[in-house]
Amino acid sequence: MQWLLENGIEPVQVISGYFNDDGTELNPDLVPKPGLCLTCKKDNAGGKEEILCTLNRNDQRDEKNFECDAYEPKE
Repeated sequence: MQWLLENGIEPVQVISGYFNDDGTELNPDLVPKPGLCLTCKKDNAGGKEEILCTLNRNDQRDEKNFECDAYEPKE
């Protein structure tokens, strides 16, 4: 950091995590998990798949019916 400042380079703050469209931070642990997700083989898959599932669940959190085109039943 000091090197950046000494060389006239403005440090950039790295922002990571989940955010709603309005920029508010989203805690993925508080996003409800519908029953359909519990029977999906991608449940708790981790990585990119988990990110996509969390965002999909958050987008539909106030909907009466949950839909997921990526659903694959557990074997």
